[in-house]
Amino acid sequence: MATTREKLEEAGKKILNNSRTELYLSMRFMGIALNSLDYKLDLTTTTVGTDADFIRFNPAYLLKMYIEEPRLLNRCYVHMILHCLFRHMFTAQEKEDPELWDLCCDIAAESVLDTMEYPPIERTVSDFRSGIYQDLQQKVKVLTAERLYHYFQSEEQDFNWLDRLKWEFKNDDHSFWQRMEDQESKDRKPPQTPPDEDRKPPEDQQERKNSGQDPRHLRRVRPREDEWQKNADRIRAELDVMGKEASDEKGSLERILDFTAGSRTDYREFLQKFAIVREETAIDLDSFDYGFYNYGMEVYGNMPLIEENEYREARKVEDLVIAIDTSASCQEVLVQKFLRETATLLHSQENFFHKVNIHIIECDDQVQNDVLKGQYPYH
Repeated sequence: MATTREKLEEAGKKILNNSRTELYLSMRFMGIALNSLDYKLDLTTTTVGTDADFIRFNPAYLLKMYIEEPRLLNRCYVHMILHCLFRHMFTAQEKEDPELWDLCCDIAAESVLDTMEYPPIERTVSDFRSGIYQDLQQKVKVLTAERLYHYFQSEEQDFNWLDRLKWEFKNDDHSFWQRMEDQESKDRKPPQTPPDEDRKPPEDQQERKNSGQDPRHLRRVRPREDEWQKNADRIRAELDVMGKEASDEKGSLERILDFTAGSRTDYREFLQKFAIVREETAIDLDSFDYGFYNYGMEVYGNMPLIEENEYREARKVEDLVIAIDTSASCQEVLVQKFLRETATLLHSQENFFHKVNIHIIECDDQVQNDVLKGQYPYH
């Protein structure tokens, strides 16, 4: 005989299944994302939330929402899916102000929801929300969580206003994001280290050290995050197939997914588009013939017939132009972050020749300063 807990869990799963079916019938392009989350009863929450694996729910909340506001329940479901597609939970622990990050994630998800015109989730946007979206779009252009977070951090914070925004946009429980990180830390076992005399850094770690990159600053790629990245890419492809005729219904989702994908392009991969092939001074072991070398050593003693080639072909960047927007629309913290990343790359041998021309342009609506650094050695 089923216990009360089992009955409540079964009822909650049926409600979420019904919601998922209704959403799928109207939003078929979201099918892969809708099928990526299982359901689990969790009485540590009074509402509902996700950890990118499960939708964790309080059955009392689901029953109340299903009876009184089924459309809001559907919106909450899609709201959580958007968190996963934008991978908000995977960068939550990196933020200095987790409460502000939660707010920015909710605004980003709701701003997309409010532009979509599918019957299961559609509702009239209030004047209050419309005013907020209009104001934020003028200041940050694209309403992604990252941009909103940097904007609010750079402004003098009005805590009463932020509380008002939290009340307006909060839709799910984000506490599972922190618990997800805590569980990862518990599950991660420290590697076994050999005795001191045999201990040496792994090859890839030594390469990062030689190239000036600190491995501690390289963000881990989690398998679940990679899966949601693939889900987002597939949905982008589906939306692209739908074409312009469905633009009113899908709202700003395609634009945000495109922007998010573009903003995560690796800087090193981007630089390779401007690389050229040129000879540089370095031993080219690939063109070295050990047969002639050994033959000379055997026949003549200490006279090799061939030595290492002192030049090799390399595909790297020779000239770099850095244009810095000095207008008020570009935040100082973003410029500093970009310059730090660029400096790190300049200190590596991976992307640049031994000497590279650095061209720095400061501009707003016109060029204000133009500096040529000349031949700047990376070391």
